[in-house]
Amino acid sequence: MKLLPIFILLAVNICNAQVFFPNDGQQKTAIIPTYDDTPVTPKNATTTVSIDFSKIVTPVSKYMYGHNSNIYMTQVIDQDDLMRNLKQLSPNVLRFPGGTISGAFFFNAAKNQRPADAPDKVLDATGKEVSLNYWFGRNTESGTMSVDNYYKVLQATNSTGIITVNYDYARYSTANDPVGAAAHLAAEWVRYDHGRTQFWEIGNEEYGDWQYGYRIKTATNKDSQPEIITGDLYGKHFNIFADSMRKAASEVGATIYLGLMLKEEAPQTWWNSTDRNWNSGIFTQTGSSPDFYIVHSYYTPYGENSNATTILNAPATVTKNNHDYVLQQITTAGHGSKPILLTEWNIFAEGSKQQVSNVGGMFAAMVLGEAIKNKYAMAVRWDLANGWNGGNDHGLFNIGDEPSVPKWNPRPAFYYMYYFQKYFGDNMVQSAVSGNDNIVAYASSFTSGQAGIVLVNKGTTDQTVTFDISNFGYGEKYYYYTLTGGTDNGEFSQVVTVNSYPATFATGGPQNFATIKAKGTAVGNGVKVNVPARSASYILIENGTSVVTGLAGEKDTLVRVFPNPARSGFVIDYPADQYSTISIHDIAGRTIAVLPVETGQTSTQFNNHLAKGLYVVKLNGPVKMLTVKVTID
Repeated sequence: MKLLPIFILLAVNICNAQVFFPNDGQQKTAIIPTYDDTPVTPKNATTTVSIDFSKIVTPVSKYMYGHNSNIYMTQVIDQDDLMRNLKQLSPNVLRFPGGTISGAFFFNAAKNQRPADAPDKVLDATGKEVSLNYWFGRNTESGTMSVDNYYKVLQATNSTGIITVNYDYARYSTANDPVGAAAHLAAEWVRYDHGRTQFWEIGNEEYGDWQYGYRIKTATNKDSQPEIITGDLYGKHFNIFADSMRKAASEVGATIYLGLMLKEEAPQTWWNSTDRNWNSGIFTQTGSSPDFYIVHSYYTPYGENSNATTILNAPATVTKNNHDYVLQQITTAGHGSKPILLTEWNIFAEGSKQQVSNVGGMFAAMVLGEAIKNKYAMAVRWDLANGWNGGNDHGLFNIGDEPSVPKWNPRPAFYYMYYFQKYFGDNMVQSAVSGNDNIVAYASSFTSGQAGIVLVNKGTTDQTVTFDISNFGYGEKYYYYTLTGGTDNGEFSQVVTVNSYPATFATGGPQNFATIKAKGTAVGNGVKVNVPARSASYILIENGTSVVTGLAGEKDTLVRVFPNPARSGFVIDYPADQYSTISIHDIAGRTIAVLPVETGQTSTQFNNHLAKGLYVVKLNGPVKMLTVKVTID
């Protein structure tokens, strides 16, 4: 019997609400950090971030902060330093056993005990025979990770699993029914898993010529499969896998969700694939069978020595373009109400140690923000550990081959992702930036009431940011962490500093990151922070009932509202050519009136009758905003 998933359409104030999985929402309570009292920066604001806490962009899936684990990164559970950092990171999702390598993995086999129908050699992309190095789920040696230890890591880090089953076996197997043999292997894993894992991917990037099943030897294939895979064939095979795996899940009383791999954008030159209709071929065969769809993205051109600007501009455009492309294809095929998962993401940029730099960390923060904004149901970074390769290393941790630093030393991206998850709430809310195009802002609210904001400065000059926040009552303080790079290695620094705490070693960040105090500043007349060049700041604002009275500058001393308290109308005086509009709001944030300010104008009279109570007068300008409270008796 097929287990029918029940998906939740989240009803929020957006026209394109995303479909998530059951129970993937989370109510987050912000934890107020310990802090050092810090005065507000005296610098004048160069940038304004406008935030409206009444306008929810999307709830935030708890599966947004995932990571790829790999079977070659050791047994993990016995690595104390790595496990300590993983628990602090709280990844929520760990994918296993890896990407392409999943096509050579036999979860239930002891070392070197592959099935008799698994050949010694397979064909590479060019048709040349090459030896295939198989991996085995019961191998407990140090250079691999067993299935049982993967489950132990999930439990120890309080994470959810997503498993990629061996689809390529359905292509290279020499059995009479190779697809049946591979589907049976996947179903056996579902039975062994016994409900511990809900999310299952059938194969990896099967459209790519780097996969073990891309090209097969037709002379040894027993069910007349073509030499080169197509989307149509993969779709047919998906249905066979799905039937076997769902039957197994029913037998053990488990609920599982099955996903298949789509191309995330129009075919690129680095895809040496003859099938340019991969997605449409899949849809022809699978109908409504998949529970979710999978995309991968490495954002920058393959093998390019990309500069920092290229890398930092990629998250906003690529994340949206990929999601829109895939969603359009799914919708055209009539299957638009399914979650879309980004189960691998990183950059292809190489040659200047981009992948292990602070720019790579800023990029990671922006991918998280953009994936949330574009309503992906899951995002999983590639990967926890890989290989140094002169700095072309996707690993979040040093696997032990990076010179001069300890094994498992975290790379800069670790810190950017750690603070993002810690200080971003459970609902993304609407935000907009004015004054500087290099400032990127992601705003959120916590169920516990606080505001969480992530700021990224993509530019090469410092900026001072102030906030125009609607429908939010301020508390007494705001807290923030600022992450910056160093001066080493040109624009791709290998270190990250957290609130002036330097990296402990030659690369990475401060080892005491979990106990570093935030900077704590009184809200007073508002929230203002200095955001250094090429940095990210993570801001938590206490909630309460206060309304800010503005950020005082030299000319702001000329702003006054009188009489105050007033019995009916009042007058607002201000310096000329500083503000473009004046808006009047009640204490709940509702707009009562908006009054234009003409060039050279220095005074506005407001004569509308208002009920007794506290009101907020906002003076809005192109660079800054000032608010003043007025009481009507």
